[in-house]
Amino acid sequence: MTDFAERRRMMVDTQVRPSDVTKYPIIQAMLTVPRENFVAGAQREAAYSDQNIDLGQGRTLLEPRTLGKILDAVDVQSDELVLDVACGMGYSSAVVARMAQMVIAVEGDEDLAAEAQTQLSEIGADNAIVHVAAPHEGAAEHGPYDVILVQGGVEDLPQTLLDQLKDGGRIAAIFMTGALGQVKVGYKTGDQISWRFAFNAGAPVIPGFAATKEFAL
Repeated sequence: MTDFAERRRMMVDTQVRPSDVTKYPIIQAMLTVPRENFVAGAQREAAYSDQNIDLGQGRTLLEPRTLGKILDAVDVQSDELVLDVACGMGYSSAVVARMAQMVIAVEGDEDLAAEAQTQLSEIGADNAIVHVAAPHEGAAEHGPYDVILVQGGVEDLPQTLLDQLKDGGRIAAIFMTGALGQVKVGYKTGDQISWRFAFNAGAPVIPGFAATKEFAL
C-alpha cells in the first residue's frame, strides 16, 4: 500500500523547501492536503512527481515547486479572498483554502468542477467554492479579489479578469513565450498593474488565454 503521507513529506523536503519556499502556511498546507485525491485514479502514483500533470480538458496540475513558489511570491494572508482560475480538480484551491479566508475556484469543465467540489468537501475545505464558468471570465459576482492565481500558462490575460482584482491586490500567472515561461506577479494600483518577474517555470497555455493571432497581408 502506497504511503502517500510519506510522499507528501518527501515532496515538501525535496521539491518545495529547496526552492526557497519557507513560509509556514504554505509548507503546512502542502504537507496536509492529499494531492493524490486531486488527480484521476490512474495518476495517483505520479501525484507527487516533480512535473506538471495533465488533467485533461486543457487543465494542468502544476508541479509542486511551481505552485509553492507562486504562493510564496503572492504571500496570501489569512483574511484575504482569492480567485483560483482554471482549478482543474481543485488541488491548488485546497492548498490556498488553508491559507486564505475564502477561495473562489473557477472551472469551466463541469465534470472537473464537480470532482473538485467533491474533493474539497471531503477534506473539509468549507471556505472553498467551485464556480462553473470559463476560466478567462473569472467570477466577478464574488469579487473583487485580494489575490488572483492562474493555474496554467497564459500568453494573454483578459481585461475581464484583471478588472476583478482589488486596488492593492496581486495576480500571479505563468507567461509563456513558445516553450519558455516566466512567472510574474502583478500589483494593482488604481487601474494600472505593474508586473514583476518572480521565477522561470512552464505550463501548457490554458484554452482562452492564448494570444490573439494577428494576420498580416
